[in-house]
Amino acid sequence: MIEQSLPKARINKSDARAVRITGFLLVSTVWVSAGLFGLYILAFYAAALYEGNMGQWNNVLPGLYQQGELVQTSGIGIHFASGGIILLLGSIQLMESVRVKYSFLHKWIGRIYVLSCLLAAIGGLVFIVIKGTIGGTVMDIGFSLYGILMLLCGIETYRHAVAGRFEKHSTWALRLYALAIGSWLYRMDYGFWIMLTDGLGHLKQFNGPFDNVMSFFFYIPNLIVAELFIRSGGGRASKGFNWMAAFVMLFVTGFLLTGTYFFAKYYWLPAIFGLFINP
Repeated sequence: MIEQSLPKARINKSDARAVRITGFLLVSTVWVSAGLFGLYILAFYAAALYEGNMGQWNNVLPGLYQQGELVQTSGIGIHFASGGIILLLGSIQLMESVRVKYSFLHKWIGRIYVLSCLLAAIGGLVFIVIKGTIGGTVMDIGFSLYGILMLLCGIETYRHAVAGRFEKHSTWALRLYALAIGSWLYRMDYGFWIMLTDGLGHLKQFNGPFDNVMSFFFYIPNLIVAELFIRSGGGRASKGFNWMAAFVMLFVTGFLLTGTYFFAKYYWLPAIFGLFINP
């Protein structure tokens, strides 16, 4: 019985290692890519604010800024500033070495991270309530649901951490992270879609068929993946599932690396460097 179980143990160990390696590559790619996008957000919007050219915000998404509308402009400004911080800090919180070896750092980064998530959600919801999104009712519903879910996950993440329920804290933190990278995935998805299909189903007012799908697609699949991971129970998955998961993660990593290269080269890095080179 022992001898028969050894080969199986070795196989399980190898496929589990494949999952860990590909998972590490995927998380690292997300961290670098989302971090660059977070810096881009801060650089782009901070530069526009510093130069007094806030109308530049509308180059990314029409209707974000209107002169004299202090409350809605403040709301969307807080949303983007907090969003940049979220993308820079989120992946750090997933690192086991930080959680275990530097628990004090993990706690304080976590507080800033959760607060930024709450501010981003509130800022976006304030903007939607006062002005509404450019895409109309469908986008209003999709983006409002996104903000409400982020509020819920942020509150639950903090509440369970304070109460010492660390397993529940970790599951809610994973859900929060799945939502936090939504703004980054939203831009990536649009970029690839326009590049591959020449914008099929996308309209200038963001109310086309593709736009309506994207009002929900940039965060709901993330939550589904997070829930599958949470409910799988970690190492209890079968060999076939592990190899399939490793292949999918490797494919997604290649996809994101390709997108990151082009976005960083033509959009993100020029804006980041421009903030310092052309003050």
